[in-house]
Amino acid sequence: MKLHVSFYLVGFGEARYIFAQSMENTSKVLHEILYVSTLAVDAPIRVVADIAAWSRAANQSRDISGLLVFDGMHFCQQFEGSGIEVAGLMDRIRQDPRHTDVELLHHGPLAARRFGRWSLGYTSVEDVEAFDRLKRLQGQAAIDAFLGMLPKLDLDG
Repeated sequence: MKLHVSFYLVGFGEARYIFAQSMENTSKVLHEILYVSTLAVDAPIRVVADIAAWSRAANQSRDISGLLVFDGMHFCQQFEGSGIEVAGLMDRIRQDPRHTDVELLHHGPLAARRFGRWSLGYTSVEDVEAFDRLKRLQGQAAIDAFLGMLPKLDLDG
């Protein structure tokens, strides 16, 4: 039995993201999303810890894994799971008032999990220009740049 799934995620500025695919079993097909956003001006910095704590539990129940990086003002997150679950999560992030200027940098199939050991890994980055450089990229170039940042991050702390 084939299932055709279409998601329309709007609100990324002028960009529109359409995720559509035919698949035998959506629960076994991995997808990943990479986005950047800005912490809302009126949101206190402590909400970042709230987001991480809540997301860990929610992601675990949805079999989503990934990494959230924060620079003090901006978020960059890669997450992975079934196409249905990652599209749903991206839509919830887009609607979350704690996030502004949400920019989708990459979406697509994934052969194997990159961050399977975490429902949500969390770290910070001190290079305040890192996400500005990342926002200039799209698709695989954005993923490659994000993965290139990892050796400079404390992922075990």
